[in-house]
Amino acid sequence: MKISREYKVGLLFVAAFLIVFFGINYLKGADIFNKQNKYFAEYDRVDGLVPANPVFINGLKVGQVSNLYFSPDGSMKIIVEYSIDSDIKIPDNSVAMIFSSDLMGSKAVNLILGNSNNICVEGDTLNSDIEGSIKDEVNKQVQPIKKKAESLLLSMDTMVTIIQSVFNETTRKNLSRSFENIKYTVNYLKSTSYNIDTLVSTQKNRLANIISNLEDITQNINNNKGKINNAISNFSSLSDTIANINFAKTLKNTNDALIKVSSVVDKIEKGEGTLGLLINDETLFKDLQTSSSELNLLIKDMRLNPERYVHFSVFGRSAKKNKYVQPVKDSLK
Repeated sequence: MKISREYKVGLLFVAAFLIVFFGINYLKGADIFNKQNKYFAEYDRVDGLVPANPVFINGLKVGQVSNLYFSPDGSMKIIVEYSIDSDIKIPDNSVAMIFSSDLMGSKAVNLILGNSNNICVEGDTLNSDIEGSIKDEVNKQVQPIKKKAESLLLSMDTMVTIIQSVFNETTRKNLSRSFENIKYTVNYLKSTSYNIDTLVSTQKNRLANIISNLEDITQNINNNKGKINNAISNFSSLSDTIANINFAKTLKNTNDALIKVSSVVDKIEKGEGTLGLLINDETLFKDLQTSSSELNLLIKDMRLNPERYVHFSVFGRSAKKNKYVQPVKDSLK
């Protein structure tokens, strides 16, 4: 069967139309073989978002931007129309966030699914958000560094000014003198260490003897530690005994005795009693002294002339009667 030329031209035109149609939709990212639902979102700005930009969920493409236009209410809000696969269930608290998909600034939409149990239906308006661009993120990161750098430069400038004001000619001279003094000090320390080293070298035998004596003392202490422990125990017992003494009672008794002694002394000073009269009455003392002297003379005379006193004291009454007179030797017997 022969096909006419007109029929061939018609088939070629239909094929070309289909190729152009599918090609345009392919370039737009539209999937004409799968059913898609339309959703909307309202933005203050879209930062370069254009139709055919993809829509992702967790990095998987599920649709594209189908149209953008200003809100008809005159608020200058931008309405973005999304075409999303119909088998995707979108909770009503999900967020359509515009973000930069590459370093060149190409825009895309990340659909962040919410946790609501209510599912959006076709034609619903989604929550919207815009992620900061790379420039904005860089500015956010660089701005604090810039402020710190400016503060650091200001601090460095202040520090340099202070250094210049401090390290003037007088200060430099003082520093030079200080370094010279440090040099002298180091040399002195070096000389001192040399002298100490020389002293140790020359007196090492005496140092060895001293150390040996210290070791002997330590050994003696170690050998007599039992005695030392006993002495410490005895001292502890003595301290316990002293601690157990009733000092209050002892002091009270002592105080009472001192009061009595003081009373006796007061009486003696006042001339009360025999001892007080003896101490304070000078006439009585002289009479006693005279009586004592005479008594001593009497005793001495009685010892030298006993017959006189025996005759007088014993037989004086019967001196006229001879029968009572006895010889002195007999009376002495």
